[in-house]
Amino acid sequence: MKIPAPLLRLCFVLFTVVLLLGCGNSKDKSVDQPKKVAVIISTLNNPWFVVLAETAANRAKELGYEATIFDSQNNTALETDHFENAIASGYDAVLFNPTDADGSIANVRMAKKAGIPVFCMDREVNATDAATSQILSDSYAGCVAIGKYFVEKLNKQGKYVEILGMVGDNNTWSRSKGFHSVVDHYTDLKMVAQQSADFDRNKAMEVMESILQVHPDIDGVFCGNDAMAMGVYQALVSAGKANQVMVFGFDGADDVINSIQQKKILATGMQFPKLMAKTAANYAQEYFNGKRDFAQKVPVTVEMVNQENVNEYSAYGSDE
Repeated sequence: MKIPAPLLRLCFVLFTVVLLLGCGNSKDKSVDQPKKVAVIISTLNNPWFVVLAETAANRAKELGYEATIFDSQNNTALETDHFENAIASGYDAVLFNPTDADGSIANVRMAKKAGIPVFCMDREVNATDAATSQILSDSYAGCVAIGKYFVEKLNKQGKYVEILGMVGDNNTWSRSKGFHSVVDHYTDLKMVAQQSADFDRNKAMEVMESILQVHPDIDGVFCGNDAMAMGVYQALVSAGKANQVMVFGFDGADDVINSIQQKKILATGMQFPKLMAKTAANYAQEYFNGKRDFAQKVPVTVEMVNQENVNEYSAYGSDE
């Protein structure tokens, strides 16, 4: 059956109107969609980083954005997968806790090339032209304070061990250098061992058990984070030396704050992960609103917590 020309013209007009309305609705929907924020974290196998991740994601959601947490499991290859996924999935910003100061640079630059701002939290990358901004604890100054307290508690003499974090993380060396900038001036304090435990509690326990077999008569242990401090303390308990060896940590994690209150751990450096995470999310919002002139590095003060002042602090510091 032949369709009359006037009817064909009417059908064409109606089809065009429907098509235009559909396109218009699609465009409006894309405009109304909230921006997406990826929270890419070095590892969630540590309560401190869980707090960092969840605070960043929750603050992004409070600001009206979608937020997803990605766990890199301390693996730069997996971290790369997360960045590629974030770019391909249309994420608008990355709140980032790097796995490696050098190895993570390429991932940040990949996001930058795609027009996605990256805000580093707690850990930095060794480049000033990659991340939009880096919000970092002042680990060096925090460990200067711990070094002074360490010298005082050991009466300026004795044998000690240092347990380092991940060798590819600048925080490891900032903390170590801050500590040694004080302790190395006291020649009667002898470091008998210095080993890495990758910021991991179980590894620190194993490393400490091995060290105690060679150096059973140590007086103190300085640990690059609280997870390792707890692992070291476990090893000392197993060896029957928990009351003889003083343990110092760094982070302000819940279990170490409790252990300081119970007079098991001597001191820690209180970081403020909630503050760093919220700052990163707030910076992302400012970026979305058009700001571009962010400070490359934003230092966050670290405060020493010991058995004398521990009741003035809560785990993971203030979120203000």
